[in-house]
Amino acid sequence: MAAVDLLGWAATAILVATLWRQIWKQWHAPDSEAVSTWLFVGQISASVLFILYSIALQSWVFVVTNSLVLGTAVAGQVMARVKRNRDAS
Repeated sequence: MAAVDLLGWAATAILVATLWRQIWKQWHAPDSEAVSTWLFVGQISASVLFILYSIALQSWVFVVTNSLVLGTAVAGQVMARVKRNRDAS
């Protein structure tokens, strides 16, 4: 693995940790409206397109990074929906 790849993997770790922290914070927010559905819809759409673009370029760091970002967007959307349903009960 080249040193430049380590930069990409370090950036991936930081980005994913930051996104998971934001999801955690939103999950514990007292108001379910603090979680924007459109944020996650946009993130999911962009991630899918970035994955396809990264595959076309054979940029495996970005394929993995964008796949993990997509995973956080899906997890965030599921958590937001569960929280809204729980708050509505």
